[in-house]
Amino acid sequence: MKRLSARQCTLGGTIAFSGIGVHSAVPVNLRIDPAPADSGYQIVRQFDDGRIVGPVPIHFSRITRTTLCTTLDLGQSASVATVEHALAALSGLGIDNALISVDAEECPILDGSSKPYVDAILAVGIDVQVATRKYLKVNRQIMVRNNDAFAVLEPYNGRELDLEIDFGNTVIGRQRMILDWTPRRFSEDVSHARTFGFAKDRKALQQAGYALGSSLENSILVEDDRILNQAPLRYPDEFVRHKLLDAVGDLALGGYPIYGRFRSYKGGHALNALVLKSLLASEDNYELVAADRLPLAFDSLDELPEGLEVRPYLRSVG
Repeated sequence: MKRLSARQCTLGGTIAFSGIGVHSAVPVNLRIDPAPADSGYQIVRQFDDGRIVGPVPIHFSRITRTTLCTTLDLGQSASVATVEHALAALSGLGIDNALISVDAEECPILDGSSKPYVDAILAVGIDVQVATRKYLKVNRQIMVRNNDAFAVLEPYNGRELDLEIDFGNTVIGRQRMILDWTPRRFSEDVSHARTFGFAKDRKALQQAGYALGSSLENSILVEDDRILNQAPLRYPDEFVRHKLLDAVGDLALGGYPIYGRFRSYKGGHALNALVLKSLLASEDNYELVAADRLPLAFDSLDELPEGLEVRPYLRSVG
């Protein structure tokens, strides 16, 4: 029997959401459907007049903007913003193939985390496919910088993310998280972390057309040395965990899961995109490797989130 980690996976059924964009405040419906093996992540934009753009592959080469979120150009004057939370849920749970459909310019923010997506995937389960999973194996270190901030992709015998943030704020301060990835660890330790912002920046952001749909229902709002939300933090270090969540989603735009270590200090969407672009700029930096040639932590059902049904692993994976 081949390891579970060596097979491609898709959703066990369709999941759907309605909400607003955190930046646009525009109502939006989003659906994620199962997709065939080797199709990767694809996206469709639907318009009110019946026009449909896509499906097109979700890929870093389509990134047009990284200010406060990741925005993709689908062609034909169609774009979709804030794709990272949905992608983080898919990639974080080890799903290789999925079709995302949206009917507005931005994915819904929901509660500001990937938890709604993860919960919906847990409800429909995962289908294991016949095709072998492939990884982007990092062969040499790639580093990008912006003053003292940096992002790194480097060789590592596994899949690890190491993120550190440093804010001049007593509420957040300096936080670091290291995640040796498995679907269970992403689901339990990362997926619930919400996006956050600062009250002092809110007016300027909204005047610039950002954060128009932001609220205490979908974001953590920090003012001076206190958090304005009445609900407690979901993790003591929820801020760095959300940055890690964003990185999982942004790195999914490489087209394949990354086998290696990602490190970041004071990073964000821009550096995430730049280090991925730099990695894929030369074939000397990476190789595409079949999963059954790599040692992976994700080898058993014990590394899946509790309650997740996986079909038809026992019947067809061997």
